[in-house]
Amino acid sequence: MIRTLCLMLMLLCASAQAITLDQLQQRFASQPVIRANFEQVRTISGMSQPLVSRGQLLIAQQQGLWWHQATPFVMTLILDDKRMVQSMSGQPPQVITADSNPQMFQFNHLLRALFQADEKVLRENFELDFHDKGNDQWQLSLTPKAAPLNKIFNRIDLQGAAFLNSITLDDKQGDKTAITLSDTRTKPKQLTDEERARFAPAQ
Repeated sequence: MIRTLCLMLMLLCASAQAITLDQLQQRFASQPVIRANFEQVRTISGMSQPLVSRGQLLIAQQQGLWWHQATPFVMTLILDDKRMVQSMSGQPPQVITADSNPQMFQFNHLLRALFQADEKVLRENFELDFHDKGNDQWQLSLTPKAAPLNKIFNRIDLQGAAFLNSITLDDKQGDKTAITLSDTRTKPKQLTDEERARFAPAQ
């Protein structure tokens, strides 16, 4: 009985420990492949109804980010270390590289850093305000340090637990974008052949 009580006490103490940003990054780094569904709600100043889109995303540490919007229209976005590719039905893919559009490519790296809680990249671009909310819940608020990000965003908020659950972007024009992730999965830990093909260079 004493041993059982001691074990329960140890488990309670472990769960009560505050999570740090460094621990959070280590947790995300241990997840080589993440799959999830998303809902994106854009509230635009002057519009009575928000714009809502839904789809799936795939984050692979070695390959990059695959973002597939299914509604209200089909659009696929691929972000990796060398390029950003946007594809829409019936149109040739648009490819952006660091040479062709340096500012957009900087945002490419930022977007991947947000999903992977990359502390180094985030600290280079933002003032960080990290809060442990208890019960393994956390919130990270990002305030841009310099141009061009401070000309675009007031603040970016990330919230989650074992996984990233939501990203909220508050921009300078008074618009807000809320991305909610659901059904997050880490297995299989390797990409399937079909998933690997998503990152193949555009023809």
